[in-house]
Amino acid sequence: MKSILIIGLGDFGRHLCRNLVKLKNEIMIIDKDETALEDLTDLVTSSMIADCTQRGVLQSLGVSSFDFCFVCIGSNFQSNLIITNTLKELGAKYVVSQTNDETLANFLLRNGADDIIHPNKDSAMRAAVKYNNDSIFDYIELKDGYSIYEITPIKEWIGKSILESDIRVKHDVYIIGIISPSGGIDIMPSPHTIIKSDNRLMVLANEKTIDRLLKRRNKTFQDKS
Repeated sequence: MKSILIIGLGDFGRHLCRNLVKLKNEIMIIDKDETALEDLTDLVTSSMIADCTQRGVLQSLGVSSFDFCFVCIGSNFQSNLIITNTLKELGAKYVVSQTNDETLANFLLRNGADDIIHPNKDSAMRAAVKYNNDSIFDYIELKDGYSIYEITPIKEWIGKSILESDIRVKHDVYIIGIISPSGGIDIMPSPHTIIKSDNRLMVLANEKTIDRLLKRRNKTFQDKS
């Protein structure tokens, strides 16, 4: 369980709040608009109506006690920058700021942000990867070229156990989950689990590895036809 501060309850902040609550975190939310808080106050640990561009407001919160501080004010860069910078000056452990502008993102990173969330960019990239290839059903980007992909099994893996197919050693691909046709998920499956043709595999892999594997898979199907 994490202690999390969310400043700004627009669409992104609200979705973030609800998802973090589902994951059993302790959440404090702040917005200067009372109506933005109304349907969330019963879900969170605490809430406040306040203008966080005022240093005294943030100072009163003891921001250093939160594990993460999210600044979800993508529509007002000046306010975003002031709050991000002030949070860091007051000792916030980890500040995540929202923006869809790459130039502004770099500016925020130089002025207090530990990480940046690009809601539009991230959603667009996820959609592009997902819909560009019929073998990819979902995608979560990580770092250093690695991502989590939900893919259909490669032909040579079907009917074999994870151990027998030797996927990790041969391809540097880690199977972290298997999704059955009914939607059930086996997280961190046993090495002896048999891979079936109608399974979907959640794999951790480098994008170049996935690209190479799926190109080979598609070529196999083309050769058959």
